[in-house]
Amino acid sequence: MDYTVIVILEILRAISWLVILAAGLAIIFGMMKVINFAHGEFLMLGGYITIMSHNAGVPLWISIAVLAPLTVGLFGILVERLVIRHLYGRIIDSLLATWGLSLLMIGGVTMVFGNTVQGVSTPLGSIAIGAYQVPGYNLLLIVVAALLMAAIWALLRYTSAGLIARATMQNPDMAETLGVRTSWVYMATFGLGSAVTGLAGGLLAPLTGVAPSMGVNFVAQSFITVITGGASMIAGTLSAGTLLGTISQGVTFATGPVWGDAALLLAALVLLRVLPQGITGRIFRKSL
Repeated sequence: MDYTVIVILEILRAISWLVILAAGLAIIFGMMKVINFAHGEFLMLGGYITIMSHNAGVPLWISIAVLAPLTVGLFGILVERLVIRHLYGRIIDSLLATWGLSLLMIGGVTMVFGNTVQGVSTPLGSIAIGAYQVPGYNLLLIVVAALLMAAIWALLRYTSAGLIARATMQNPDMAETLGVRTSWVYMATFGLGSAVTGLAGGLLAPLTGVAPSMGVNFVAQSFITVITGGASMIAGTLSAGTLLGTISQGVTFATGPVWGDAALLLAALVLLRVLPQGITGRIFRKSL
């Protein structure tokens, strides 16, 4: 019985991991149709902000929950104003531009911090479940993923800002005619997606440490989750994260982490072959 609980918690942790990693990208790609190839470097930036501020004496939780998303969100707004706003509707151009940005960020961070791994100790210790120990931080990730999805859903569903953002993405010309400053909406949406990515990077820092090239390890999982989920941002991220996380962690328990990652990729390929528009292209079509 204890082992069953451990397996369930680890599967939930894997699902939460994918949801947290992909949430910021889902906002930017799902709503704006912009492929942010620098998503991994935004994660990396959030991790560095967390470690730098914590080493400077800021409490870890403030570094993770406030400083990392705020800094990366402001950086995202700057990127949107200087680069992305000139490339809307040009998917290939935006991909190439953000790829160049990712290389620039990796090079800049390497010059400043060196090509070494930095980190902080994982908080919350461990929790005993029968004869097993579960890291308390894993349980926190599950709670954060649930709260994050609920907050984004409530923002888009029940606030005027969310309704304006959705209307702008669906019909920008009509929104502009009605007096909406669509350029501000695009800027705020990209900033929000960047801030969520910064939060994810801050949450990653105690688990994996941070290094200039760390984004490469996570950007593939993020894109796989978002593309497999389809057009609906929240329903797609949750459904794809649940399916892929369950498969990956289940195979990991049975065979090992290498085969778990391979199973995640294989499941995504099969799913996109069967559902080329993603899960929400066929199911949950009217969901957010």
